[in-house]
Amino acid sequence: MPTPLAILRETFGYPAFRGAQAEIINHVADGGDALVLMPTGGGKSLCYQIPALLRPGCAVVVSPLIALMQDQVDALTQLGVKAACLNSTLDWRAAQGIEQAMFAAQLDLVYIAPERLLLERTLAMLDALYEAGKLALFAIDEAHCVSQWGHDFRPEYLQLSTLHQRYPQVPRIALTATADQATRNEMLTRLGLTEARVFLSSFDRPNIRYTVIEKDNARKQLLTFLAGRRGQAGIVYCLSRKKVEETAAWLSQQGYPALPYHAGLPAEERAANQRRFLREDGLIMCATIAFGMGIDKPDVRFVAHLDLPKSIEAYYQETGRAGRDGEPADAWMAYGMQDVALQQSRIAESAAGEGQKILESQRLTALLAYCEAPRCRRQVLLDYFGETNTPCGNCDLCAEPPELWDGTLAAQKALSAIFRTGMRFGVGHLIDLLRGKATDKIRQWNHDQLPTFGVGSEMDDYAWKSVFRQLAAAGLVHVDMAEHGALQLTEAAREVLKGQRRVELRRPARRAAKTAQPRHTSAASAALTAADEALFEKLRQWRADTARAQSVPAYIILHDKTLRELAQTRPASYGQLTGITGMGSAKVAHYGEELLRLIGGAA
Repeated sequence: MPTPLAILRETFGYPAFRGAQAEIINHVADGGDALVLMPTGGGKSLCYQIPALLRPGCAVVVSPLIALMQDQVDALTQLGVKAACLNSTLDWRAAQGIEQAMFAAQLDLVYIAPERLLLERTLAMLDALYEAGKLALFAIDEAHCVSQWGHDFRPEYLQLSTLHQRYPQVPRIALTATADQATRNEMLTRLGLTEARVFLSSFDRPNIRYTVIEKDNARKQLLTFLAGRRGQAGIVYCLSRKKVEETAAWLSQQGYPALPYHAGLPAEERAANQRRFLREDGLIMCATIAFGMGIDKPDVRFVAHLDLPKSIEAYYQETGRAGRDGEPADAWMAYGMQDVALQQSRIAESAAGEGQKILESQRLTALLAYCEAPRCRRQVLLDYFGETNTPCGNCDLCAEPPELWDGTLAAQKALSAIFRTGMRFGVGHLIDLLRGKATDKIRQWNHDQLPTFGVGSEMDDYAWKSVFRQLAAAGLVHVDMAEHGALQLTEAAREVLKGQRRVELRRPARRAAKTAQPRHTSAASAALTAADEALFEKLRQWRADTARAQSVPAYIILHDKTLRELAQTRPASYGQLTGITGMGSAKVAHYGEELLRLIGGAA
């Protein structure tokens, strides 16, 4: 019987396991249940794919991503693994053929949607497989979909606890890229995994450079960020469907080919745009949160947020779609007070219970604290997930550490202005009041007669906006959308106004919007010589032609990292090809002759 390491090398073409992969694989292969929390790009799929090849019978992978199942199956087929998907896109004859193949031990893995899994017909089939000892394991991918208050919630996931009740001898492995403690507990309880081992990997993605800027003409700032990134694949997240469509059209006009994606588009158009993004190079997807889960495109070089996400967990999950190949990538965000107001409004108007609203507010506050952090962003991000880290040297705050100052007096002025105006006005009006601007609106409300009129004239609008954002991030100010964005004091503001609490603020840095490239690179991304670069491009063209002929995404054939290694090392034999990362035996057999000919011709 082959060992896990032998399968890793022979089938998948990787020299060694990473992190806890080997421990997880051994645990599940031996029949144990597991909950695996591992960052995007960390190698979660191997944690159930290799046990599926080690255990007798067929593994059933529960996935909510019908549109992506075929790509996942195609990727395994390229590796010589016998895989199929069972979903609503198949006619009855094709579905029956797959079911028969499962009984005949002709399949190693079958991907299935939760809705399909829970049909009586499917459960009856699984019953028969179970009785025959032909169920290898159940893998529940994107397990956070069980969380009723997550934006990826799938009600069918709540019924997956039936797997343990119905098939108690079949191991289960639930996997997700991110979950805070509350969601983690929810997954264990709702999936019936209370006895499972929990494997918690580091949430650090060191190849991603994090940058947050103060929003001021967001389109212009985005365009500045994109300078020098033409031809790169990326995702731009927006809060509204209208903004998604407008941003995609505008980017295309600026010479950055972009596609829209949101839940309001016709299903055919959504699927076509997703397919193009996965299979073509250099496209930008403008999307709401409806897009992204399960996207396996390894060469997404940036994720940009034009609006504030709903929580630090959502932000981590969305930015995690960049740089899955381990190469340098960027997470860039522009945000302002209006973003805070919209998210607070969303929480207030939701149908959630009071306890859930409090939890959502805490998650939003954690994200605001990240945005206004005075120290390394990666440290703040990892702190949220209970992980400590030294300053990363690969975020905007490490590159340009902010200046801290005693902002207690400024905070008292701002909070007093909010109080004296009856907590009915937004940031713009309050700044005019503090700076002593006798506008028509200020005079209309007689606010030029207030003691706070002009007490903040020593600071400009930009500095005061920063103060108000930091007060919101510190939980001293609440933005009420029901009152058109009016700022209101929280109970915590009382201590500051009474001089019982010191407020430390960071001085706003007027940074250029452009994000510097990460200063570190992996071995695979080391600069190629001119000759190696020419061969790399030749290999990319071959890959594009091959992928087009097979109607699969290019990365399913070979990753950029593999092509770069081929260009640098120039293997001259089948034996040398097997030493290249990502060149398993099936890929050597499929493509070895063509690759050796291309490389030999470039010598």
